Amino acid sequence: MRKFWNSRRHAGTGAGVIAILAACALWLETAAGAPNVILMVVDDLGWADLGCQGSTFHRTPHLDRLASQGMRFTQAYAACPVCSPTRAAVMTGKYPARVHLTDWLPGRPDRPDQRLKRPEFRQELPLEEVTIAEMLHSTGYATGTIGKWHLGGAGFEPTRQGFDLNVAGDQAGSPVSYFAPYQRRDRSMPGLDDAPSGEYLTDRLTTEAEKFIEAHRRTPFFLYLPHYGVHTPLMAKPEMVAEYRGRRPHGLQANPTYAAMLESVDQSVGRLMQKLDELQLAENTIICFTSDNGGLATTEGDKTPATHNAPLREGKGYLYEGGIRVPLLIKWPGVIEPGSTCVAPVSSIDLLPTIAAMCGAAVGAEVDGESLVPLLRGSGELVRDTLYWHYPHYSNQGGRPGGAIRRGNFKLIEYYDTGRLELFDVVQDVSENRNLADEQPELTRELAAALGAWRSAVGAQMMTPNPDYLPNPPGSNGVIALHASTAEVHGRQLRYEPLPHKRTLGFWTRVEDTASWEFTLHEPGKFRCLVLQGCGPGSGGSEVEIRVGKSVATMTVAATRGFQDFVEREIGTLEIAQAGRHTLTVQPRTKPGPAVMDLRQVKLVPLGKS
Repeated sequence: MRKFWNSRRHAGTGAGVIAILAACALWLETAAGAPNVILMVVDDLGWADLGCQGSTFHRTPHLDRLASQGMRFTQAYAACPVCSPTRAAVMTGKYPARVHLTDWLPGRPDRPDQRLKRPEFRQELPLEEVTIAEMLHSTGYATGTIGKWHLGGAGFEPTRQGFDLNVAGDQAGSPVSYFAPYQRRDRSMPGLDDAPSGEYLTDRLTTEAEKFIEAHRRTPFFLYLPHYGVHTPLMAKPEMVAEYRGRRPHGLQANPTYAAMLESVDQSVGRLMQKLDELQLAENTIICFTSDNGGLATTEGDKTPATHNAPLREGKGYLYEGGIRVPLLIKWPGVIEPGSTCVAPVSSIDLLPTIAAMCGAAVGAEVDGESLVPLLRGSGELVRDTLYWHYPHYSNQGGRPGGAIRRGNFKLIEYYDTGRLELFDVVQDVSENRNLADEQPELTRELAAALGAWRSAVGAQMMTPNPDYLPNPPGSNGVIALHASTAEVHGRQLRYEPLPHKRTLGFWTRVEDTASWEFTLHEPGKFRCLVLQGCGPGSGGSEVEIRVGKSVATMTVAATRGFQDFVEREIGTLEIAQAGRHTLTVQPRTKPGPAVMDLRQVKLVPLGKS
């Protein structure tokens, strides 16, 4: 409860009672006028997944209506390309690097194929951090979380972080199942023991949210609704999945199960908006809707990727725009101009100070975010001009550890394992196709220095060399397979493209760009060199050199039916005289067409083996 009276003992009992009654009346009057807040965070929802964001495959009529009633941010960012750190940022208004919670929990263990080891980061949201729920609870709000928590287990539950109610939230990042019963031998989702068999989780969480709203209709409430959808395992109502079935070309949003999961989330939004209307609460309720990271665009537990984030590059687990840019819709009746859009770069860290300003709550001094209220009111701009990211981890999706900084139109990415710097104008080049690091070296150095200074200022934990590093060892048959995903690229444009229909080194448009692999050799000898290459019509004929030390094999790139039409070719023999760690380099010598080739794999096969 907000404290409106002086703590001194009153001289007379009657006067004291009158003062207390007056204070209570004042509190009730203030509380009655305070806005309700619903904050929805959808898991793994991509920036381009909503109809109002340009999707033509997914059906999201209720979210589109929400956007038409409020403000849609076109350059909103998650604080991290994976879930738990962003959720910590939402709860605290702080960068994950400052909280020392920088990966999903418990995170991927270190592996021999990683050059660096991850830091020992926090495995829970520290209790000393002040969450949105604690902030609002102290001012008289009823607080509830219904859905995914993923910020700690026993001793660090939502009810230890300012929430009166917790339904379905625990230490896990995925539900037991999207269909009841929501339990197995070692886990039962809180508050869902009575679920009828076959009930769909998204629907049940919505029902629980409706109950919470009903129960607190006469007091200000903060409802945190972090849906498990649309995270894997991809599971949706069969009848809804059937409505989306049909073949679509690769590289487009096409997953019918994911689409049906998203439609269930959209229906949840519609149900809550209807409930607010029924209870005559809509005009005094703020609704914020966002995601915890970019859409999952690689294969993870399903035969096809969950979504495609075009025109953004890559997806969840990557520091490119597809991994960190997310939808953000805010409805604030009577304040926001309906149907408005905002192009200012904003972040998950801004939600706490924004909600605090909306509700008249105080914010701690060390909060990194900034209130978006001037943008929402259309009365001003943000003071901040820079956003930062720190991800000292190898992601499950193939992303490499690194940091990023966005200042003005420009975004710089620094990779921690190679030191590579990439610079993009993400306003003119939203797809991050043109690396400007060589063209603008002064800006590149300036942003890299600023990123390093910020890491020091927030106490960011850094990676350390991995003493067990064993790159690309041979298989049991002695064959060394060097996949494009493990290559280190050098130069301006060449890059690894992880999307499932590619999985290749592509954008090889400059003869100066090269690729290299570290590999481990147990037995020296002579090796047949095979390449898996594709090349579109009009781009064949490039001369390419493949070398290990002084041993060299050359090839003339053959045109195929397309850059992703790969053919395996044996191009010569390489001799490696010593066991140990070596580097194989692929270097173009000529490029008569627009591109050198796409390269998916280089294979070294010991002579005498197939």
